[in-house]
Amino acid sequence: MNKQYMSNFANNLKELIGDMSVNEFSKKVGIPQQTLSRYINMQREITLDNLCKIADYFDEDIDVLLGRKNY
Repeated sequence: MNKQYMSNFANNLKELIGDMSVNEFSKKVGIPQQTLSRYINMQREITLDNLCKIADYFDEDIDVLLGRKNY
């Protein structure tokens, strides 16, 4: 994945999670907390399955999450 998309996604995910803890969010979307932390810290590329889970949870367009389109 393009580094810019990874950075955009990490920033957008942090913003969307807001005050919720990563652990709490991980339970809501069914993605392990360690995996989410690695996405946020740009240490791991997101899988398509997990990208869809997060997009569905926030009812957000995948292109917006990746920074390919604006909100």
